[in-house]
Amino acid sequence: MSSHAQRLSRRALGGAAVAGAAAAALGAAGSGTAQAQEQAGERPFRAAAPARSGPRPNILFILGDDLGWADLSSYGSPDIRTPHLDRLARQGVRFTDAYSGSATCSPTRFSLYTGRFPGRTKGGLAEPIADKSVGLEPTHPTLASLLRDSGYATGLIGKWHCGYLPDYSPTRSGWDEFFGNFGGALEYYSKLGLGGEYDLYEGDAEYKDLRYYTRILTERASEYVSRDHDRPWLLNLNFTTPHWPWIADGDTEESAEIVRRIKAGDRSALWHQDGGSLAKYKEMVEDLDRSVGEVLQALKRSGQERNTLVFFASDNGGERFSYNWPLSGNKGSLQEGGIRVPALLRWPARIDGGQVSDLPVFTPDWTATLLELAGARPHPAYPLDGTSLAGHLLRGTDVPERDLFWRVRGERALRRGDWKYYRGKTGRDQLFHLSEDVREQADRAPYEKERLAELRAAWEAVNAGLLPYPA
Repeated sequence: MSSHAQRLSRRALGGAAVAGAAAAALGAAGSGTAQAQEQAGERPFRAAAPARSGPRPNILFILGDDLGWADLSSYGSPDIRTPHLDRLARQGVRFTDAYSGSATCSPTRFSLYTGRFPGRTKGGLAEPIADKSVGLEPTHPTLASLLRDSGYATGLIGKWHCGYLPDYSPTRSGWDEFFGNFGGALEYYSKLGLGGEYDLYEGDAEYKDLRYYTRILTERASEYVSRDHDRPWLLNLNFTTPHWPWIADGDTEESAEIVRRIKAGDRSALWHQDGGSLAKYKEMVEDLDRSVGEVLQALKRSGQERNTLVFFASDNGGERFSYNWPLSGNKGSLQEGGIRVPALLRWPARIDGGQVSDLPVFTPDWTATLLELAGARPHPAYPLDGTSLAGHLLRGTDVPERDLFWRVRGERALRRGDWKYYRGKTGRDQLFHLSEDVREQADRAPYEKERLAELRAAWEAVNAGLLPYPA
């Protein structure tokens, strides 16, 4: 068993505050000790016996939008209650050191769909995509196109944010079906986007439905997983919740005011910087939890639950009302709060429940993992940047220590083991030992100059193979 697997019961939380918060929520589930995790029903990750096998899994990959690392009660939120996602965690594996592929929406989605660093594609350089000039090129292999070629049905429901019509669309990039929005944000009732355009589509045609968006996506996803499929399937379910604007189900007056501002030409209306609250954010996250619960219940009723791999995560760190303690930074930053995310995996047929893992993983790893589990091969001309965890999850094989790499404009980061190299907008190189200092406050760079030089050189070696940002 790998060194990570031997210490998977230790959550790198770095403080008693999260332990106390999670204890209130789930009987000390957030504690940094193995004893507290046992009391919460969690145990260190251990792969199932190799003899357990079966057909290829269905895959339900769910993304929340701007959901912070500690916004679920199973991750230590002191106020937000997420019983359905907590149940999903108990039934599978909860990852404490999981990361998004980037610090904002569309680059992370590029890293998931391609399995590669966002900087390998022109569209991935936009942080995030805001116009029609770039997108995910239809000629680039994707998770969906590779699975479809290996016999899967593929669908995407919800937020795409990898380019706009007429040149870019899920149906041009491997998904058989698409129902959702193309842009990075929309008003939850009117479906008006950042530019005032209507943004709800079925396939490539506008679809009129002025009900609350999360309800619509939940209905659509529940219908998809309830079908009598004649082959394995992939469903990417991309909620916009809890992304701004801060509108919960029933907030029709607030919706009408934002719509009025959008139609008057206020391009900042959807940012909703004059609205929202902790209470409203709690309402939206708890609604996301109920919505996921509805979809999972539909999956259970369909009889497909046992052989469906369900994965839930956020597309990046939390935004202004998010609870990220004890992490520093938030969405847009390569500090832990901008890229560390909740991540849950359940596959009853092959993986035992009630487990917790502190193995460092990031978005491109899941692409590689799902391709292997589905029996699909990456395209040789587009090598993956992620590492498949299939052998680790199913057979307990070692995951070699490797570097996790991030780059955004003005910031760089690389994690190797417990060490993280970080350069923010100040231009100063910093080094943090995350298992002791997850808050990234104790800069070890002056005392670990050789290690700093190694990690900086490793970051620069990867960066040299990526596209430069446009001037």
